[in-house]
Amino acid sequence: MNEPIPVRGATPRKELTIANVARLLRRQGLIDEVQLQLILDRGETQLAHLRSHQPAGSSRRRLHAVDSLSPAEVICSFNLTVPGSGRILTEDAVTEVIARAVGIEFHKIDPLRLDLDLITAHISRAFALKNLMLPLAMAEGELIVAVADPFNTQGLDDLQRIRNLQVRPVLASRTDIVKALGEFFGFRASVQAAESEMGKGTDLSNLEQYFHMKGPHEIESSDKHIVSAVEYLLRYAFDQRASDIHIEPKRQKSLVRLRVDGVLHNLHTIPKNLHPPIVSRIKLLARLDLAEKRRPQDGRIKTQHQGKEIELRVSTLPVAFGEKVVIRIFDPELLMQDLDRLGFYPREYQLYFSFIRKPNGIILVTGPTGSGKTTTLYSSLRMLASPEVNIVTVEDPIEMVMEEFNQVGVQTAIDVTFATVLRNILRQDPDIIMIGEIRDRETAEIAVQAALTGHLVLSTLHTNDAPSSVVRLLDLGVPAFLIASTVVGINAQRLVRSICPNCKRERRLTPHEIDYLQLPEGDYPVWEGEGCTECRGTGYKGRTGIFEMMDFTDRVKGVLASGATLDTLVAAARADGLIPLRQVAIRKMLEGVTTFEEVVSVTG
Repeated sequence: MNEPIPVRGATPRKELTIANVARLLRRQGLIDEVQLQLILDRGETQLAHLRSHQPAGSSRRRLHAVDSLSPAEVICSFNLTVPGSGRILTEDAVTEVIARAVGIEFHKIDPLRLDLDLITAHISRAFALKNLMLPLAMAEGELIVAVADPFNTQGLDDLQRIRNLQVRPVLASRTDIVKALGEFFGFRASVQAAESEMGKGTDLSNLEQYFHMKGPHEIESSDKHIVSAVEYLLRYAFDQRASDIHIEPKRQKSLVRLRVDGVLHNLHTIPKNLHPPIVSRIKLLARLDLAEKRRPQDGRIKTQHQGKEIELRVSTLPVAFGEKVVIRIFDPELLMQDLDRLGFYPREYQLYFSFIRKPNGIILVTGPTGSGKTTTLYSSLRMLASPEVNIVTVEDPIEMVMEEFNQVGVQTAIDVTFATVLRNILRQDPDIIMIGEIRDRETAEIAVQAALTGHLVLSTLHTNDAPSSVVRLLDLGVPAFLIASTVVGINAQRLVRSICPNCKRERRLTPHEIDYLQLPEGDYPVWEGEGCTECRGTGYKGRTGIFEMMDFTDRVKGVLASGATLDTLVAAARADGLIPLRQVAIRKMLEGVTTFEEVVSVTG
């Protein structure tokens, strides 16, 4: 059996109280005397208050003792700030201090790195919830287990005896363990129950355009298991700040992956025979044709999470082993931001702001898929929206349904194309028109005509940089003099990952890196993330935009009139202040926002 967890100072279990943890935090300098006295005076009252406000009938209340709240949770509920830093005292910080005091390792749980099969193979749901234990990994014959209570040696001994394995405990926050157990065992229980009932068939009814996602305490065993599995998966993706969910059929199984900060992470594998009913459930919610499995389909779902509405765009695609589903998650708080929060530098912001304040003309936002064009356009439209303005959008498909705009979705099957819709939009007395993408000559010509007749037109093109957009319009057959007369500005953009502030460290660019970026010789301090619990070991957390703003100045228009080539356009634009994407990215790197690797990856 494992030896009992070493406790410095032979502190017995009964002494791990709110008061003793508070005194430990005071000795470590994480709280001051005033905060210590607040905890000592009100700790027990706060504990009773938190207990009384747990959701009635929740899985936590039902499966744990009423005193399950930890001292760390109670102390952190006061929302104290660490003296001298301004940072909020977190449950992780308190748990880490406790871990050092009792002499075991602290572990921050990363849900995207957990192995569902390992968890459910080594521990039952009831045992895990009773003892608040979460298997993390097998290392050198030891099962590493996250525990919420460092003094629960009985639970560790039972696990070691039952599994006949050496067990090594690490301490994690109680909140993280409870959340991970609820999500993982909930998803796995739903999948296993659905698999066992496949012979009886699965009821996939209750289609609603807007569906209410249940909380963890509402999903009961009586629910249809496929429905529960899909809801667990969606809620988990929302909690992880995922932008996309991929459900991919393989030869023997199906793979579930999440994209977070632009990077895909493997999440679950599910039995092959459950892939069709899971896809069917998603298609039902998205109002797609269940019988059509040979053609791609697009649909949307609207739901809510933590009090805010979220839109999901669903795309199905027939691949070698079945239908692949990608669910794109649109959080209004991310999609509709203030323009000054997107990452513009002052010059680029002022230029772009001046573009969208023009009474008429064409503004183009360019970049590849996933470069943030939709966020820029929607944020621009939100800034322009007012009762005095009629905004009409033509999108394929509509990304986010907004009441402030009149939105039209392209439906090529019934000849509702960008061009046909635009012809009718001009009869709808619009002030501002947003075209999802200029793809062909007809759409480009109508956009030009709209701009010439007093409308402000915003649209996108898929080009590598701003000057290339002019060449693309010329290739589509738009005469140079009309481009010069209607286009007021072009914004080319990309998204770069931001360095995690928690594990940021300084280094110097190497001579090879300086040469690669074509920088003058010198000493260039830059930063990178070492990888920590906050960023899941990636060194990055969140993303920011880089923008290349091209103003249609007299010089640029003159080059267009005299027969433009890409080189002459670039030279004219740079002479009037255009800063290339690479240079903007380098500036972000030197300011410590992003890394050398991101500069190279994103700007080629």
